Amino acid sequence: MHTVVVGTSGVTASDVLAVARGGARIELSAEAVAALAAAREIVDALAAKPDPVYGVSTGFGALATRHISQELRAQLQRNIVRSHAAGMGPRVEREVVRALMFLRLKTVCSGHTGVRPEVAQTMADVLNAGITPVVHEYGSLGCSGDLAPLSHCALALMGEGDAEGPDGTVRPAGELLAEHGIQPVELREKEGLALLNGTDGMLGMLVMALADLDTLYKSADITAALSMEALLGTDKVLAPELHAIRPHPGQGASAANMLAVLKDSGLTGHHQDDAPRVQDAYSVRCAPQVAGAGRDTLAYARLVAERELASAVDNPVVLPDGRVESNGNFHGAPVAYVLDFLAIAAADLGSIAERRTDRLLDKNRSHGLPPFLADDAGVDSGLMIAQYTQAALVSEMKRLAVPASADSIPSSAMQEDHVSMGWSAARKLRTAVDNLTRIIAVELYAATRGIELREGLTPAPASQAVIEAVRAAGVQGPGPDRFLAPDLAAADAFVRGGHLVAAAETVTGPLQ
Repeated sequence: MHTVVVGTSGVTASDVLAVARGGARIELSAEAVAALAAAREIVDALAAKPDPVYGVSTGFGALATRHISQELRAQLQRNIVRSHAAGMGPRVEREVVRALMFLRLKTVCSGHTGVRPEVAQTMADVLNAGITPVVHEYGSLGCSGDLAPLSHCALALMGEGDAEGPDGTVRPAGELLAEHGIQPVELREKEGLALLNGTDGMLGMLVMALADLDTLYKSADITAALSMEALLGTDKVLAPELHAIRPHPGQGASAANMLAVLKDSGLTGHHQDDAPRVQDAYSVRCAPQVAGAGRDTLAYARLVAERELASAVDNPVVLPDGRVESNGNFHGAPVAYVLDFLAIAAADLGSIAERRTDRLLDKNRSHGLPPFLADDAGVDSGLMIAQYTQAALVSEMKRLAVPASADSIPSSAMQEDHVSMGWSAARKLRTAVDNLTRIIAVELYAATRGIELREGLTPAPASQAVIEAVRAAGVQGPGPDRFLAPDLAAADAFVRGGHLVAAAETVTGPLQ
């Protein structure tokens, strides 16, 4: 099994994906263990002094003015975990919780939190055992980080609360730890706070969304190319020299992908022989510009994620010179903004894909295709309601594009009076990514049918490879009306699993 070694300098996106989705094992580097021990010595020294230090010998948030005596500090750390584990609503997905815990471990191992090495090792042991704490949908305001979700994870480390075992069954966390020979942690000064105070949930969801959207943007380039073929559009608008004079990198990449898919097509431009069109509609002609802008948004979001993956997010932090200082690095604004940016870009990509689907189904705009791509229009409804479903998804995408990060709601007796709502931004982005996958699947379904209805014309070799692969995956071609939902589900699985990109790349080679 793949192993991820966690050191002091952060982790990579591929590390997060390996642990969250691939079940990779985790090891702590010797450097990380040494840094943990050194930082703990500083915290222990401060804890022994009479002077109050936030998170070490004081209360938290609006209660930070109270000095806590030594005999109550272990109780203080337990209490912060128990009281902050106040989430409600549906369970959060297993991969999100694993990413959340792994990224908290990443910060703990930085040597800036003051957590003992044995606590960090327990975090790794729980992940390696396949134990996943139950985390709920609601509870995080994205400041101070993802408090409630992280608290539910810390609660499981203490042997309390519920968790899902490797068999998928939810049971008391203490029972699962015992079965795997893991001793529950007894938290000491600062440790409870250090386990709760970070942007780890929103960052984990950002990393996974970036991976999914990378595939979806390639998929959208492919379906846009297929729609262009089915509509007998012209690929002249994809010429590199046209995109060179407006040098947005994403735009050039999308145009190049479409051009690669359409190479040697017998459909593109065919309309010029018998029904001249000066220009294709915007949804066809401007596909690289819209998808390209989204790609450039992805690039910026990836930069933010890389910076955050290299960060140590905690409050207070232990500095190399021995100071323990309060700070505001836990604020989720940098991550929250890009999560919202991605939801906006995804909504626009879904919107333009739906417009191409609608054009394919409209006999007045499809340049010779039957109404709704039906076998016997009137008797058959064809893909009429598939487009309704796609339109409903697009409408939902527009609602999900409303930024969460523009909101703030004060908490903790006005001590935490401006929050990021980054967790909420991440949760709605996950829904947006799911919906975008379905939207692209509907365009794929319509475009492949449209191409097959162009009798006597030969599609591009890459398009043909996609058609053959999607038919082999159980998505049926033209014909009389049938139960449509299974076809749409198969198309969704085809896109979601990366099979659309893989099929095209058997001819084009790697797409950008």
